[in-house]
Amino acid sequence: MFTEAFPIVTTPDLARLITFYRDVVGFELTYRFPADGDPEFVALRLGNSELGLAADPEAGEPAHSHRWELCVYADDCDAAVNALRSGGATVTEEPVDQPWGERSARVTDPDGNRILVLSRL
Repeated sequence: MFTEAFPIVTTPDLARLITFYRDVVGFELTYRFPADGDPEFVALRLGNSELGLAADPEAGEPAHSHRWELCVYADDCDAAVNALRSGGATVTEEPVDQPWGERSARVTDPDGNRILVLSRL
């Protein structure tokens, strides 16, 4: 029935999140609408994964329940978390080894959306 999922994050400050996900996380910008001027929507790709970011002046802070979080794998969890922190993310859970064979940490992007950072041990 379904063949793909494409999460879209709405934000009141699209330029800030484009910069964060492109320059800090490493996503590649693959689509921009409109093509000229200030974008209202962009599509980003990281490996085989895609993420949409959409401008929405009415978008508020994420719900305290954090109903979704972006999961990204990195070669080195600690280095990735340090890069995210330097790029404007807030670290909410420092890197720690997990019993299932991964190292994990949690950060929030500049809008407060959660990102789970993992690396395989």
